[in-house]
Amino acid sequence: MHEAEPPVIEIRDLHKSYGPLEVLKGVDMVAERGHVVSLIGSSGSGKSTLLRCANLLEISQKGEIIFEGEPIRWKGAGASRRPADPEQVRRVRTNLAMVFQQFNLWSHMTILQNVMEAPVHVLKRDRAEVEAAARAYLEKVGIADKADAYPAQLSGGQQQRAAIARALCMEPRALLFDEPTSALDPELEQEVVKVIKALAEEGRTMILVTHDMRLAADVSDHVVFLHLGRIEEEGPPEAVFGNPQSERLRQFLSHTLVS
Repeated sequence: MHEAEPPVIEIRDLHKSYGPLEVLKGVDMVAERGHVVSLIGSSGSGKSTLLRCANLLEISQKGEIIFEGEPIRWKGAGASRRPADPEQVRRVRTNLAMVFQQFNLWSHMTILQNVMEAPVHVLKRDRAEVEAAARAYLEKVGIADKADAYPAQLSGGQQQRAAIARALCMEPRALLFDEPTSALDPELEQEVVKVIKALAEEGRTMILVTHDMRLAADVSDHVVFLHLGRIEEEGPPEAVFGNPQSERLRQFLSHTLVS
């Protein structure tokens, strides 16, 4: 019997406040290897904050974050808590590639240069190998012909696909998506949804913050409904969407699901 692999990300009793505003009030979450976890909920429920805390872009005040069985080490407590090991933070961040709502591409670099930048300069990988991988990932997301274009020359959907290629080129353990389609009009949104679905079918580990309930239902292994900084309900998509137990989740879905 092989020992079971630890989850890629495990979060226990996570608390996050901004001054007096408590955004996360003791959240537990697990992203198993090869699974897609979708975080849903109203604006202000804590979804994006949870994602950013998992990636250590935001610093939580209490709780554990465990990456592939390795707990993040902390110093201090409460508002003064900080990661104790900058090298550990760097390693975790490079293995949890983030795709943002607003693309965050470098405007002065070509699409190919954008995709290559971090693997070459952060991971110190061989430039020729990275270029070959970058072109392959641009092909995967359907914009290989845009390699020499600049971000301003691409549509929003193409820019977001370039951002996904950039994340993939880091060869991360997991992909974190923060509302990847919310800045796009419906036609361009479908370009990105198609790529995300294809990545899910490959068995990539992903955590997805999304307003798109159909996407969450289609790609997720596990859905987490956050309400006012707590997990109100969670489970497989067929249970969360097909047989919601809490009144709050039923109300939320009645406003977000189009029949």
